[in-house]
Amino acid sequence: LQTSPELCMKRLVSAGAERIFQVTRAFRRGESGALHNPEFTMVEWYAVGTTHHEQMDFVESLVRELHAAATDDGEHRNAADGSEAAIAAEARAGLSSSPFRRLTYSEAFRNSLGVEDVLRCDAGRLARLAASAGVRAPDSVSATDVDRDTWLNLLLAERVQPNLGRNVPEFMYDFPASQAALARVRAGDPPVAERFELYWRGVELCNGYQELTDADELRERIQQQNALRRREGKRTLPAPTTLLAAMDFGLPECSGVALGFDRLAMLLLGARRLDAVTAFPFERC
Repeated sequence: LQTSPELCMKRLVSAGAERIFQVTRAFRRGESGALHNPEFTMVEWYAVGTTHHEQMDFVESLVRELHAAATDDGEHRNAADGSEAAIAAEARAGLSSSPFRRLTYSEAFRNSLGVEDVLRCDAGRLARLAASAGVRAPDSVSATDVDRDTWLNLLLAERVQPNLGRNVPEFMYDFPASQAALARVRAGDPPVAERFELYWRGVELCNGYQELTDADELRERIQQQNALRRREGKRTLPAPTTLLAAMDFGLPECSGVALGFDRLAMLLLGARRLDAVTAFPFERC
């Protein structure tokens, strides 16, 4: 069961496919709740010769097209919560005229927490910021053992994300270089990952990259990630050997996006939970 079609799709791009998309099922173990289901619908695409900023333009046009299709459907019903027509109308109102907003990761943290240049904060400073914002480390770990990226993710989830895209959908881009995943890192002071996410009403809808094309850099990232996992007592992850071989052959300059279709449908229809737009959510399987 694939967690994402990403690796195979990049192999296709390396083999000469220039613009490809897939509407598919993806599976994530242990993810279940109002906004998560172990099985979900993902729309993923890649385009050679495009930038992640151009992908933001494309995502906005796609969401607007789907919004137009949902606008005249009349009153929508959420089987779990009752009528959600008013919520749907309010949600779609933000798409009617205003362009989607764009802000950097640092700007999002400054707007929500008043911190200047969060990308320069070390773990100690982030721990103090979390304490002042009332954000605690998980009970499973000591606060002194929480690293920089964990604090960033906690602050993002608890204090920043709920404020993103409240009325108009909002793109957040230029992530910490340490959170690049398979995105390219742009040199700078500090360097940033050329990655973006779209948020609407505090819900993350998609993740996009200017794709990493250097196989050796990917190998180094995998080694670093596995070293960290070993220190934390976690199982190491296998190297994606087929993808690395394809990248050695040559992955052209490209950008890609993965969009959670169920979440987008949920918001367009004014629902509050994924089970309102999922035929058989985990609880009913």
